[in-house]
Parts: sequence; C-alpha cells; structure tokens
Amino acid sequence: MQPARALLAFCGLVLNATEVPSPDVCYQIFNSCVKPGFPKTIKTNDPGVLKAARHSIERFNNYTNDIFLFKESHISKALVQIVKGLKYMLNMEIGRTTCKKTKHPSLDNCEFQTNHTLKRTLSCYSEVWVIPWLQRFEVPILHCY
Repeated sequence: MQPARALLAFCGLVLNATEVPSPDVCYQIFNSCVKPGFPKTIKTNDPGVLKAARHSIERFNNYTNDIFLFKESHISKALVQIVKGLKYMLNMEIGRTTCKKTKHPSLDNCEFQTNHTLKRTLSCYSEVWVIPWLQRFEVPILHCY
C-alpha cells in the first residue's frame, strides 16, 4: 500500500472512532508532506491536545500526595506523531486548584489557588499515546518540576 493511501486509511479509522482527535490533525499531516512517524507541530488549543493534556493531569493527580487537585494552566508547545494511534508530546504548565482530591469534582469547575502560601505552578513534559479505535489513552511519560 502506498504511504499516502495508508495514511488516509489510518485517518479514516481515527475519524470514525469515539475518542476522536481533531479532524484537522489528519488533514494537516496529509497535506504538509510530513511522513507518518515524524512529529508535527499542532495548535495548542486543538481538541485532541486538550484531551491529551487532561489525561496527563489525571495521571499527575493520581500519583501525587497533594491534597489539592492540579489542572493545566497553559500549553506552550504541542506535537503529534502518527504511530500505532497518535502520540501527543506536550510542554505545559499546571497549577494547584482550590479543589480537594477527596471531593472528586470536575476539573473544569476548579479555580486556581489565589492564596499565596498554597499557590503552586509546575512545568511539565508529557507524552500521551491515543489509540482511538480502542478508546485508550496512555501516559508513558510525565515529568513535572
């Protein structure tokens, strides 16, 4: 199968899945002369990027001992790579919210800390592997400092 046809077939699978990255991802990659397997810069406000960032945050919150939840405050750079699915590579800042882990609220309803002693911001690099046809998200790499 020619590379262009393989990419179109892959994009067709991705776009028909329930956990759908932005349709623009396949269009941009196909029309940019970037070959599958090579990372491509993508807009930081792309719905696929935002969903990948949220999965990174959920993993961060599950692995920290902090009593407050963190959420993404700014995504400074995003790349996407076609692998067995899509791999998002994100540089972002996350901040401590006013929501406690024990209450399990939606992060969308959590405000960032304004109290000077509780306020905390971290810089993170994350890789999120999305396999849309399996409705699967994995976060193999998450480094925050």
